[in-house]
Amino acid sequence: MLLLVAGLLTAPARVDQLSVMTWNVCTGTNSDCRLYRASSVELAETIGTYALNQPVKPDVIFLQEFCTGATGTLKSWLEQRTGRRWTIGSWGLLAGGGAPYACHPDRLGRPRGAQSIAVAVAGDATFKIHPLPAPPWYVKRAAVCATVPARKVHACGTHLSSGAQYDDRQPGAPYRTRQLKRLLELATKPGYRAIIGGDLNVAPPDSGYGSAAGRRAVVPFYRAYQECDQRGARRTGRWTREGKKLDYLFAPKGTVRRCHVDRRVTLSDHKPVYVKLAL
Repeated sequence: MLLLVAGLLTAPARVDQLSVMTWNVCTGTNSDCRLYRASSVELAETIGTYALNQPVKPDVIFLQEFCTGATGTLKSWLEQRTGRRWTIGSWGLLAGGGAPYACHPDRLGRPRGAQSIAVAVAGDATFKIHPLPAPPWYVKRAAVCATVPARKVHACGTHLSSGAQYDDRQPGAPYRTRQLKRLLELATKPGYRAIIGGDLNVAPPDSGYGSAAGRRAVVPFYRAYQECDQRGARRTGRWTREGKKLDYLFAPKGTVRRCHVDRRVTLSDHKPVYVKLAL
């Protein structure tokens, strides 16, 4: 049976499949991005549109550089347009001194909360925030993990240190290496399939660009999981930001049925990535 909800035709979710999207929406603090200072409504509509009007329509959405103040608006938008219940877990980044790392106000001067990572799930889920090792001089980092009992899925989304001069600046990517090691540990939940995604800020192992330390740090993920966009044994994929792949979706090996990267998107400096999985 098909449902007509708010003018959009949607199909009931298949329990033997799961689709996931990850997108760094670049809205909080980067004035070079087109969603910088976007209102909560504009953010919800933009994210929701890219979730619903794609070949792969996600049941789980990982977001980075989102704003905590838009969480409720996004939940309402998704529920109204899909006819499904959504739950969202989010975490606002903290500055080195422990204060919220604030999103800039919207264009009308209204506050939007802290820059955040979020995981949205169609259906019921429970969420847990896991701190990750981070440089004491810059923002704290964490992973948001959603446990989805109906699908036996444990989905963890994150945004790791950037490797810029102001963040994980030492040679050897020491903090990203530790963050990735901890993330791999956190994703494992007995009896559940792990889905891991987000802006990892490292290059793929076989890409030939980025720091060698960053490429080495993500190798264990390719050993344990299948990345959405890798081709056979080659551990790389299409670029997602300025000619480099920084955004990933890892799933149990053999489950990936389709991977889509929307390279037409210009609202953010990152491209959204979508995966369809067989459970």
